Amino acid sequence: MDKNYAIIETGGKQYRVKPGDSITVERLPGDEGDAVELDRVLLLCKDGDVTVGAPVVAGARVVADIATQGRAEKVIVFKYKPKTRHHVKTGHRQSVTRLAIREIAVGEPAAAEANS
Repeated sequence: MDKNYAIIETGGKQYRVKPGDSITVERLPGDEGDAVELDRVLLLCKDGDVTVGAPVVAGARVVADIATQGRAEKVIVFKYKPKTRHHVKTGHRQSVTRLAIREIAVGEPAAAEANS
């Protein structure tokens, strides 16, 4: 089992991440190559020490880079009602963002310390 990982929440879903991972999440604002900070860290494991948030871990954040912005595979939606000749076939493609996890940081952000 990995010693350093975090469980984060974004887009209403939870993901288990560690540095070096690549995950696909609901679309986040930004361009390819931009850095993103995800501060909704629900659980943090650093060197085997587990910290569970209530609801989030204070001062913890995950820094990631936007690898790509794109669309997910098409999901087919088919509605059918028997005996009425009613059927509707539509499709949907969700906008997604591919993130490359850079690091899991604990403590206050560097920008906030510089402003103090």
